[in-house]
Amino acid sequence: MTDPRQTLIDTARAMQAAQLNRGTAGNLSQREGDGFYITPTGMAYAGLTVDDIPWLGFDGAVTGRRQPSSEWRFHRDLYLARADIGAVLHAHSPFAVSLACLCREIPPFHYMIARFGGDSIRCADYALFGTAELSTAALAAMQGRKGCLLANHGLLAAGRDLTEALALAVELEELCEQYWRACQLGEPILLDAAEMAAVLEKFASYGQQT
Repeated sequence: MTDPRQTLIDTARAMQAAQLNRGTAGNLSQREGDGFYITPTGMAYAGLTVDDIPWLGFDGAVTGRRQPSSEWRFHRDLYLARADIGAVLHAHSPFAVSLACLCREIPPFHYMIARFGGDSIRCADYALFGTAELSTAALAAMQGRKGCLLANHGLLAAGRDLTEALALAVELEELCEQYWRACQLGEPILLDAAEMAAVLEKFASYGQQT
């Protein structure tokens, strides 16, 4: 059986291969028991070993030789607030950061917005990284959603497991790029509420095999 810490490392490296992160930016976690494994602070993913991955209990206990990511708060708080979440990914990808620095939510310019659970991708209010204030803002933006932007910061994606969290992050960065490019040509034509409601209904069973 694969060590869940190794799966976390492999997914963290896939984040860089997908051009979601560079260097030591971003962080990734996976729910495990009464807590979660998370990437360590300030360490490049390429050199990580399983012994570098700390475990944080929901009660505040920390196990491991490394310090957890400075952003551990919004990981913990998302797990506590959302039983449907099994993995959380945060990245500083180029197009997501560009829109986040404009504090701009992504409206329903494309039907794939619905993959994230609503008719927009919200942008959380700015707060200093690693703080309880940022966690509070992130949770508000993620209410009923699987992804959001963090103002002047980056993106946040959450899925049932690491595979879904990574796929959502890649999709979110792609939507950010598409929206950015469309805005260079003019004002994107948005889908209306009825059109997005129909898409959301269809997405309720999207990708499920019979």
